[in-house]
Amino acid sequence: MLKSMRVKDYMVADPFSFSPDLEVLDAIEQLLAHGLSGAPVVDGLGGLIGFLSEKDCLKVALNASYYAQPGGPVSQFMTREVKTLAAESSLADAVELFLAHPYRCYPVVQDGRLVGQLSRREALKALQQLW
Repeated sequence: MLKSMRVKDYMVADPFSFSPDLEVLDAIEQLLAHGLSGAPVVDGLGGLIGFLSEKDCLKVALNASYYAQPGGPVSQFMTREVKTLAAESSLADAVELFLAHPYRCYPVVQDGRLVGQLSRREALKALQQLW
């Protein structure tokens, strides 16, 4: 049963994302306002080019608050090597990735474009349906 469950059926479609040109301090405010641990960074065509996480933001926030240093564009601070899930991946494979890596969410891509995001919480909700 679990192998037949697909990521696309449990992901958040049309996820919150950032432009690479957005000021990182503004992005941090948006993450905090929406209660997110991170968000994908996409180009003008919807292609995934990075991910900005809370961890990426900590150094920026420290430098801005302690050293009064300015931020910069999101592209300067985002993680460029992003682990992703395919929309057609099984939920079992996604859960295995969550168990093997410290990431709290994965961007979901189809044909190189961002189509959604799957978090640990969505995976847990999906597994709960099997109890």
